Amino acid sequence: MAKTNEWAGKVVALIKGGNSSAAIAQIKVAPSVKDLKALHATMHTSQLSGRWRDVDAAIDDSLALLSAPRLHRSP
Repeated sequence: MAKTNEWAGKVVALIKGGNSSAAIAQIKVAPSVKDLKALHATMHTSQLSGRWRDVDAAIDDSLALLSAPRLHRSP
C-alpha cells in the first residue's frame, strides 16, 4: 500500500487557511523533491495554483534548488 503524502496536505491546509508565509517557510525546508512535486500536483488539482504567486514562486524555486546537481560533495 502506498504511503500518503501528509506533508503536502498540511502545507495546502496552511495555504487554504490564509497563512501563506508559514506555507512558504515550510516549502523552503521541504523534505524532498517528491514532496514538492506532490504539493505542486495537489495545488493544481485543488485549483489553488495562480492565486498566491509568492507560494507558486517558492515551489518553483525550491524544486529548482533541490533538483539541481550539487557542485561539491561534503567530506
